[in-house]
Amino acid sequence: MNLVDLHVHSTASDGTLTPSEVICLAKKNHISALALTDHDTVDGIDEALMAGKRLQVEVIPGIELSCSYMQKEIHMVGLFIDHKDTTFQEELNQMRRTRELRNEEMVKRFQEHHIAISLSALRERFGNAVITRAHFARYLYEQGMVSSVREAFDRYLNDHGPCFVPRDNMPCEKTIQLIHDAGGIAILAHPVLYKMSSTALYDMVSHLKKHGLDGIEAIYSTYTPADEVQIRKLARENNLLISGGSDFHGTNKPHIALGNGKRNLKVPFDVLTNLRRYHSG
Repeated sequence: MNLVDLHVHSTASDGTLTPSEVICLAKKNHISALALTDHDTVDGIDEALMAGKRLQVEVIPGIELSCSYMQKEIHMVGLFIDHKDTTFQEELNQMRRTRELRNEEMVKRFQEHHIAISLSALRERFGNAVITRAHFARYLYEQGMVSSVREAFDRYLNDHGPCFVPRDNMPCEKTIQLIHDAGGIAILAHPVLYKMSSTALYDMVSHLKKHGLDGIEAIYSTYTPADEVQIRKLARENNLLISGGSDFHGTNKPHIALGNGKRNLKVPFDVLTNLRRYHSG
């Protein structure tokens, strides 16, 4: 079976492999095609495309954007985007500025807890990557301030942690339009992770469908069989496409393997074929 992975991260955001290394691993893992979907950035796509051409792995330009629905953070994956679109690039730059302001506030909170961390230190360690909570956690771990990345999240960085600062995200409806304007299709990422009731999840998906949502991630690393059945049913009821991916981050999520998730993930090539056919009109 030809397999694909349509949700993958690199060092351009909070993964630990460079785009080229991701493609090399995809080749090794017999992945026919993958979408590079870094958070709020397309900086790794050109490198991934070049590596994909060299190694004969199809690369779909993508992105993962944080957005807001009823004051809840939701993630939207864009696939087949024109990553060189200037308007799209300007919006991403604005998102990056918003993220930087949030990171400054998080640094202040860490310092209030007498933890030595600064944006300059993070930038020196991680270069031009879009700095996320995962970078804070990895830095704390590498500096010996916590015993693991997971401990950093549990003690400081989870949604209720003392150093967490929520972002002022774009509404989901506008995010869908932004993806469409860049020539892409909008996929609701890992809906099970939002821990919404079945009714609330259905209402959100139905609402976003009316605002142009194209698909939903029905195949995902941490889903149980029952989860996948639920999301596939939700997709059918709302006439949405199916997508799927591992959400690979390298050693930042060591339990998640590229293309294979928690060792039981399989996204068949037909999923990509259907998405491509829809995108082509």
